[in-house]
Amino acid sequence: MYIALEGIDTAGKSTQVELLKALFPEALTTKEPGGTAVGIQIRSMVLEGDLKSKRAELLLFLADRAEHTESIIVPNSEKLIISDRSAVSGIAYALVQNICDLDTLVSLNRLATDGHLPQMVFILQLTPKELAYRLSQKEHDTIESRGINYLLNIQDALITASKALGIQTHVIDASQSIDTITQEITSLIKGAL
Repeated sequence: MYIALEGIDTAGKSTQVELLKALFPEALTTKEPGGTAVGIQIRSMVLEGDLKSKRAELLLFLADRAEHTESIIVPNSEKLIISDRSAVSGIAYALVQNICDLDTLVSLNRLATDGHLPQMVFILQLTPKELAYRLSQKEHDTIESRGINYLLNIQDALITASKALGIQTHVIDASQSIDTITQEITSLIKGAL
């Protein structure tokens, strides 16, 4: 079973992935972008680089997704795979940037993944107040520097993207305690296994 944790930066995805890794030691954990050697290079190019073209950014992320699917997802399809981000994020970010329409983005991501999408997605959702606080506690990368409204639009687009891909979606209040979030996710995973 392939699941993904989604949410805007600072929502707690990486924390939850680490906790789930301890609770499901047989699971394979990965992330997008950057789950492969090629992905690490692509992630660096996008987040720390000087790309002028949003289409170039989209295409780089699609290249990472294709490599990640072939190298990580497909060979481990019999295992529980827990991913920090997925095609859902790719579509959400591109939607907010108005790169192309939703149907095209769904088609491009189905092409990049050869149809190997998560069976279940958990979207960690933040309130504007909680997001502002969390952002004030860290340095910003290129995407975070685009501002709170941009990130809140991404958060809404994550739900749109997940539903457009036909993935079972669970929206979780990310302002809850870390343990409460972990228990909620764990219960849903166990119920689906």
